[in-house]
Amino acid sequence: MTGYMLTDATGKRPEVSEMAKGKAAKAGAAAATAAQARKNPYVQRIVHDEDLRDNMAVAFEAARNAYSRLNNGKAPAKALMDDKKLHKDLRRSADALKEATSALREGPKKKRKGGLGRLLLLAIVGGGVAMAASEGLRNKALDALFGAEEEFDYTSSTTPTPVT
Repeated sequence: MTGYMLTDATGKRPEVSEMAKGKAAKAGAAAATAAQARKNPYVQRIVHDEDLRDNMAVAFEAARNAYSRLNNGKAPAKALMDDKKLHKDLRRSADALKEATSALREGPKKKRKGGLGRLLLLAIVGGGVAMAASEGLRNKALDALFGAEEEFDYTSSTTPTPVT
């Protein structure tokens, strides 16, 4: 059927502009949601903390396995009472969730940089290696600690007996 095409006052088809408005609104809402998620400290922790992500993944996998075992066709009450694998999956999921929630409550783990103690240990070890490797440095250190050695010439007051 050939015929007429409806246009609005601007010459555009109204259903096309409505779809474009809907897509733009959805994109704006998604951008706003993403910006809020970036500001959320819990989301930041999940993004940056690998152990927390691992705990969440283990909890999800174990819960999914437990759900599939629970819905395998047997009576759920019987599965809850008798199925050892279901118990193991539920326990593993609960433990992983407990670790994840405690990690979220504690806050991020701060990495120790070592500070003055580490620098002092490094200096002591480096000094020991340098002393062991360099005889000149070792002699200077001993002279500084105990004073310079007195060098003397030994002259014998006895004369050696001739060998006959």
